[in-house]
Order: sequence, then C-alpha cells, then structure tokens
Amino acid sequence: MDPRLRRRASRLVMFLILCVVVVIMLFPFVLMIVTSLRSKDQYIAGSGFSLDSWQQLFVQMPVFQQLLNSSLVTAGGVALILVVSTTGGYAFSKLTFKGSGLVFLAILSGMMVPVQSIIIPVYVDIVNVAKAHVDVLGLDFAVNQVFGINKLLSAIVVYAALGAPFATYLMTTYYRGIPTELVEASVMDGASYWQIFRRVMLPLAIPAITTVAVLQVIQIWDDLLVGLLFLQTPAVRTITVGLAVLQNGRVVSIPLLMAGSLVSALPAIIVYLIFQRNLIQGLTMGVNK
Repeated sequence: MDPRLRRRASRLVMFLILCVVVVIMLFPFVLMIVTSLRSKDQYIAGSGFSLDSWQQLFVQMPVFQQLLNSSLVTAGGVALILVVSTTGGYAFSKLTFKGSGLVFLAILSGMMVPVQSIIIPVYVDIVNVAKAHVDVLGLDFAVNQVFGINKLLSAIVVYAALGAPFATYLMTTYYRGIPTELVEASVMDGASYWQIFRRVMLPLAIPAITTVAVLQVIQIWDDLLVGLLFLQTPAVRTITVGLAVLQNGRVVSIPLLMAGSLVSALPAIIVYLIFQRNLIQGLTMGVNK
C-alpha cells in the first residue's frame, strides 16, 4: 500500500474516532440545554419549549448571591494555594536544606489521603478553633466572628489545605527544570533569594502557575462535599450546595435542576476554554523539562 494512502487512511480513522468521542462528550451537555428549556409538564410529555424552569430557578434560589459566594471561595482558595505552592516549590527545588526530601515526601503523602477520611476531623478542628479568643490591641476578639462553620474563610482554608500538596508537587517539578545556573548567577550579582524568586523564578513559571490556577479553579468550583459541610446556611452557600438542597423535601423538577446545573457548570467551562492552551503548555513543559 502506498505510504501516503496509509497515512491518509490512518488520519481518517483517527478523525472518525475523534468525532465519535466529541459526540459522546457533548451529548449530555446538549441534553441538559434542551431539558432546561422545558417546563416540568413539557419534560414529561417530551415535547415543547419554554423558559419556565429558568424563571423558577431565579425565584427559588438566590443564584447571584451563590455565584458570588462560589467566586469568593474559589478566588480565596486559589490565591492561598498559589502562595504556598510557588514559595514551597521554590524552596524544595532550589533551596535544599537538611531533611527537605522527607518534608517533601510528607507533603506528597497528603495527595494520597482520601478527603472523605479526614473531612470529619477537619470539621471538628474548625469548630474548636472557632471557639477560641485572641487578644487584638488589648481587646478580646472571638475567632468565630470570621472563622468557623458557615464562614467563607473556613471553606477557603480547607480548600487551600486540600489543594496545596498537588500544587506544590507540580511547582517543584517545574522549578527543577529551570537551570540552577540562573540562581547561582543571580546570587553572584548580589541578588537575595527573595529577589531571585520574585524577578527570575516567578516570571519563568507563569505556565505552571496558570496550570495550577486553572486546575484548582475547576476543582474548588465544582466541589460539593466541603461546601455542604462548612457552608450550610442559605446566605453563605455556594452554587453547587444550593443546587444540592434545591429540591429538599419537594418533588424533583428535572428541568429546573438542569437549568441550575448549567449555571453552575458554565463558569468552570469558560475558564477552561479561555486558558486551555496555557494549561496544556504548562503540563507539557513540566514533562519536557
């Protein structure tokens, strides 16, 4: 067989396979859109379209408040993760110290612990911490005013703690691919390690930082377990928690849930679509280095 025909045939087969995969992946999303554009009666009948489910969604749920809560929790958690992972990865990769390997191994072990096995102890710890009082400028300050159950800060801290091990591992791997000679040359020029981190390492690590940020945004935004435990009151619920309790004690309206699911999923999808090239670049550059 002609090599050119063989290549064309293989490309055609690959194209057909990809088309099948695209259809399989997009079918649930299209089904959600179609279902959300029907009322409950139309869904049962299997015909007709209306915006009744969307109208009910904004009546039964404080959608904008829950989207704001999700945005605040996601932004806070990602910010803490980036601070910890960028500085920690820099230390483990370029500022080796005695016992750094064991510390790094301990951090990696955090990736292997199921969230479900530690979430209850974390819940108890946050409740106990929230009962504490601290002295602020001679004034007694109750921690539970800003931290504890039904406080956004508690969810932010938990998400940061859960996401930091993987992010630190990824940043450490990426930093190790940056030539150590750059650090040594900067030290010879009189730069401090903080200046090297800020002016040399961070600019070079933008692809990895983008990768960590996008992955953590998707993870935190779509999470339900932590939000369901730590953000229970309507005023602080995230959009995923709001959807989980939307039909509590009522007859489930599938079109209504599909409309809410679309509202919840779209921000994460948009973030991925915007930064997908940066995400792939960060992952592949980390592997190549």
